[in-house]
Amino acid sequence: MSSRYIAVIQAGGKGTRLRELTNDKIPKPLLKINGKPMLEWQIENLIQHGIREVVIIIGHLGEKIQEYFGNGDKWKVKIEYIREERPLGSAGALYFLRNKEKRDFIFIFGDVMFDLDWNRFIDFHEGKNGLATLLVHPNSHPYDSDLVRMDAENRVIGFDYKGSRNEYYDNCVNAGLYILKIDALDTIGEEKYFDLEKDVLQDLIAQEMVYGYRTPEYVKDAGTPERFKAVSEEQKRGIWKGRNLENLQKCIFLDRDGTLNKYNGLISIPDELELERDAAKAVRLINESGYLAIVATNQPVVARGMCGIDMVEKIHRKLGVLLGEEGAYLDDILFCPHHPDRGYQGENAEYKVKCTCRKPLTGMIDEMVKKYHIDKERSYIIGDTTTDIQLGKNAGIKTMLVHTGQAGADGKYKVQADFEAENLFGAVKKILALNEEG
Repeated sequence: MSSRYIAVIQAGGKGTRLRELTNDKIPKPLLKINGKPMLEWQIENLIQHGIREVVIIIGHLGEKIQEYFGNGDKWKVKIEYIREERPLGSAGALYFLRNKEKRDFIFIFGDVMFDLDWNRFIDFHEGKNGLATLLVHPNSHPYDSDLVRMDAENRVIGFDYKGSRNEYYDNCVNAGLYILKIDALDTIGEEKYFDLEKDVLQDLIAQEMVYGYRTPEYVKDAGTPERFKAVSEEQKRGIWKGRNLENLQKCIFLDRDGTLNKYNGLISIPDELELERDAAKAVRLINESGYLAIVATNQPVVARGMCGIDMVEKIHRKLGVLLGEEGAYLDDILFCPHHPDRGYQGENAEYKVKCTCRKPLTGMIDEMVKKYHIDKERSYIIGDTTTDIQLGKNAGIKTMLVHTGQAGADGKYKVQADFEAENLFGAVKKILALNEEG
């Protein structure tokens, strides 16, 4: 499938932020991560997924990139070059591609390191039939990142720029990897400076032709000395390859109320949500460990008519903001809005139904197992109620009861957790210790 695409890598910048490492003697994409240039890591991951043609945009010290890669024969891939004689911004050099190629193409920035199942990304792109698809994901510093806003269909509806926010936001960052149809470049009609986001994507967003592909796979900017060091260490630890969705993933599923945030009855407005002590620290440990962090929560407030779906999503945006302020993020959040029992004043009849997603039924877990290729045998659920523990038993994943929230005193199910801990932070530390022993 991927052989129909070419990959275009933007490697023409001066690499100012990494000058203390390059000493301006080599271009930034030739900096070596554990013995191999950044650009080579990128190309090898593309080749593994059937990409056989690569175009590299070069500029400052670009001749050194040409000397290293040549025509690509060593890697059994065809490599060509577009040279910028003057800086043309993030997209200006695509003018030359527009006149040369008539195929969809993958567009990558040369300082973004990744290990992806590209076939999943391509399948999503083709299924949406838009003109451009951005790879998006949460990160550990959304407060100083430009974020992507999407609708329920994953259509990009705009960008949320840092410094201009006055409400809770979704932690969803543009990662610097794209799939574009050649028609997306119609606005690039001459050789001049073009910014990809402002001069190309904004027009396509207005036409409702841009989508966001959200994935927990490894994608990180290595464009500063600190980030370069971090991605090098994570490659050495196997984090890159481990997060590729071709491989089975291990996951820590989290209950919300009483586990991640303080138990405050049925929460129906953001002001009622407050994190448990050390909860963000616990999620940050999960983020650093190679486990996915996914919330699965019953939210009958919708069925009871206490609030709507939009308000629950706003509450979850606040949750993401609070975690992000402490360098943590969730890979996904699922909630069940249903409740089968009728008779509550103001209830919403549309959600008063029996479903397969309300815990301890396994619908939410089953959905995530399929979406993220999760290995249930290596996964856990952490919660404060017997409902959470029964869910884990039903789903075939290990269970951890925390002594916060209801601390198992709900007594709804006669079931014993596999492990117990004082709080979420203690639970995560115990899981990671068990993983090391295993």
